[in-house]
Amino acid sequence: MEFQNHSKGHLYEQYIRMLHLNELYTEHEINLFREQAKKLQIDMLSNNITSVHVIDCIGDHEPINHTGITKRMNLSKASITSISSKLLETGFIMKNQLNNNRKEIYFSLTDKGRQVYQLHQKMHQAKEDNFYQFIESYSEAELQTIGKFMSDLLARAEEYSEGKFNGNEDI
Repeated sequence: MEFQNHSKGHLYEQYIRMLHLNELYTEHEINLFREQAKKLQIDMLSNNITSVHVIDCIGDHEPINHTGITKRMNLSKASITSISSKLLETGFIMKNQLNNNRKEIYFSLTDKGRQVYQLHQKMHQAKEDNFYQFIESYSEAELQTIGKFMSDLLARAEEYSEGKFNGNEDI
């Protein structure tokens, strides 16, 4: 029993350390993205990487309407309205209407937005390649165990983000 409690405590310590490192990594990712954008002479939007992810969502699914972005990104309508307004104002996206539907507004990327989209895609591809290289050393059985753990952790995080936990619970 002592070993089991030690193992659980060790996992929890690693989990907390991973959360902290993720915060640092996210900050580094934003800075790296900004540096790359600056080299390509792209005037960046905000310090918020979510704006870049909205551009990515639009690029993947254009033309896409406000509701489509909201559903795909699992963000509030108010957040998407605010971000899309800034992206429109700064020239990263444009809005238009489809011929058969004059009421609904759809977003697509401008040339400037397409540059951000392509840079983001390139950086994500590099991350994906590094990830697959990293997990190469694990057996199929180990990957299945890790996969189950990650699925459970993700489900828990999603419940937490949807407010299904009371204030005393951790992910």
